[in-house]
Amino acid sequence: MFVRSKKSGQYEYLQVVENQRVDGKVRQNVIATLGRLDVLQETGKLDAMVRSCSRFLEHSAVLSAHRDGQVEPVANKRLGPALVFERLWRDLGLGQLLKELLAGRKFGFDLERAIFLTVLHRLFAPGSDRAAEHWKHHYVIDGVDDLQLHHLYRAMAWLGEPLGDEDQTDAAPFASRCLKDRIEEALFAKNRDLFSSLELVFFDTTSIYFEGEGGQTIGQRGNSKDHRPDLKQMVVGMVLDSDGRPICCELWPGNTSDAKALIPIVDRLKGRFGIRSICIVADRGMISKHVIAELQTQVRNVRYILGARLRAVKEIREQVLGRGGRYHKVRGPRQHRKDPAPLEVKEVRVDDRRYIVCHNPEQAKTDRQTRDAIITSLREKLTQGGKQLVGNKGYRKYLKQRPGAAFALDEAKIQSEARFDGKWVLQTDTDMTPSEVALRYKDLLMVETLFRSLKSVLETRPIYHKRDETIRGHVFCSFLAAVLLRELLARFDQRGWPVEWQRLRDNLDALEESTITTAGKTFVIRSQTVGDAGKAIQAARIALGPVVRLEKPSP
Repeated sequence: MFVRSKKSGQYEYLQVVENQRVDGKVRQNVIATLGRLDVLQETGKLDAMVRSCSRFLEHSAVLSAHRDGQVEPVANKRLGPALVFERLWRDLGLGQLLKELLAGRKFGFDLERAIFLTVLHRLFAPGSDRAAEHWKHHYVIDGVDDLQLHHLYRAMAWLGEPLGDEDQTDAAPFASRCLKDRIEEALFAKNRDLFSSLELVFFDTTSIYFEGEGGQTIGQRGNSKDHRPDLKQMVVGMVLDSDGRPICCELWPGNTSDAKALIPIVDRLKGRFGIRSICIVADRGMISKHVIAELQTQVRNVRYILGARLRAVKEIREQVLGRGGRYHKVRGPRQHRKDPAPLEVKEVRVDDRRYIVCHNPEQAKTDRQTRDAIITSLREKLTQGGKQLVGNKGYRKYLKQRPGAAFALDEAKIQSEARFDGKWVLQTDTDMTPSEVALRYKDLLMVETLFRSLKSVLETRPIYHKRDETIRGHVFCSFLAAVLLRELLARFDQRGWPVEWQRLRDNLDALEESTITTAGKTFVIRSQTVGDAGKAIQAARIALGPVVRLEKPSP
């Protein structure tokens, strides 16, 4: 039923009309004619009629009063974060998995809700777990009202709790199997279909430092990627499948090298996830002759694509890069700014070792221009004396010392550096074409991007925990946050929707519910979605419902 205007002669009339289907066709049936539009407007009868009808439109009246500032909200709470990620949490089966693992255990509080709250807090308000207890009061999150800080700590300790001796078969030499391992394995099994496999996996590590002592064993001093050698740290490894989905995370003491960690990771992947063949893609910090030999043993039979160090390995520096041959073009020059970078590849074999030399002409030009700028600056500064230049790492590698302590440009070094412009080298034992090898290694950027998310977007630091169990649980909550985030971004990608997480996070955070009381009744009013929030709600397959709803009194 609706109101329409109908012109008759020189006048326009308002009519109340409803649609009716007659003989398969929709026809308009006039219920009443309200009068001439100009007369209704001039006499004010139209406004009076609308006001009279509004007495029976309770929700519309409340919404209008709220917008006009006639009633003050009793409370405002943010709705978007839990609305979207609660659905993803359920769709992935995480809540049910936790409840199954909790069977027979009694904690006196809802541990599953405590974990979900911690994960959601990592996504939207990165920082210390201490803040999550207060943060939740500003959000609509089911089942978290009674949770306190010590409940969150107990939940994380449960996640990092070591399993019994009988469940340590696939444990790494520097880390016990914990409850979080069972969750990773169950999550993979639950969401695995006939087409999912781990034949190609990506692996990378990072270090995270502690504000305190770093637990009983995990916190150790090592090679800090955060440039904080003064603090204890741990090493965190992440494994992703070929579609960029997080599979598992591994935690080791901070003095564990990447090369030492790779072999146990491979062994654990086969045992934990029931896979027969595997090709691991890892960065250049993983490679060593010992690692390659261990991967190729008959027991493991693991294929690999590993980044190689151009300058540090003599065979690569002198033989691989010095070998002639024509490059095969994989991707040509960019036509648009967002196109992938150009790429050329060629294969070089040294005895039984297979290398793929990759070249980016665009990056080569940038490297050459950067070096030329440095050399030009050096020539000018050398006329003023060169001792002060030695402390500059960018300058120092192009200098040599003459007899009498004078410094000069090292022309041989300048020519040598030109060989590395725009190049990187991969070592592999796969049967993939050189192009396939290069593109698979480029996909490793997904892992590096995810780690940046873990350390900035999800902000795993600061870590104040004093026990190994709570430290492991703390990091695993960040891993679960990454799982949920990847699922949401994948749904955007499936629909062809570009998205930037920080903007989407702000859009979801802006979706609010306001509770107001008027005429003895309590109403809840939802704000409109802004930006990409509506797309996120659609991607999560959520129906928002009415803008205004009457809050029913508790029984």
